Amino acid sequence: MIYDLVFYFIAGLTCLFALCTVLARNVFHSAIALALTLLSIAGVYFYLEAEFLAIAQVLVYVGAIIILFVFAIMLTAKIEDASIRQTNEQVLASAFAAVSFLALLIVGISSYSWPGVRKDLQVLTIKELGKSLITVYVLPFEFISLILLASLVGAIVIAKVRKS
Repeated sequence: MIYDLVFYFIAGLTCLFALCTVLARNVFHSAIALALTLLSIAGVYFYLEAEFLAIAQVLVYVGAIIILFVFAIMLTAKIEDASIRQTNEQVLASAFAAVSFLALLIVGISSYSWPGVRKDLQVLTIKELGKSLITVYVLPFEFISLILLASLVGAIVIAKVRKS
């Protein structure tokens, strides 16, 4: 009973923060609401006892992607200028598209025959996952780190103010 209430509370917070992300007039406030949305999704992962996913969610999405968004917002000149329109006049078309997509999702999910829970699944611990990352998957892991490093250097070069 209490576990259901905790889940619904976290899910409600996720929906509330996601709605704030979409409806915020200020881009910076929208980025902060997105960070809170991603944090509450990590809360759902913790609730479902998927600790690694929750920690990865916080580190990758909240710790890196949102910081990247905030830097992009701060580096964009005149983002809050009054001459830049902050509204969208395609409300009816976007509402129609959203309702159509929701109807498609409801029909697709309700028509699928969901299999029962499998009891023969192997449980993978965080220790085993970490060990496989530094033994079996060390080359792809390091390759991804090089790609991230190159993108960071590229972002610094692009953001650097050139002196004439």
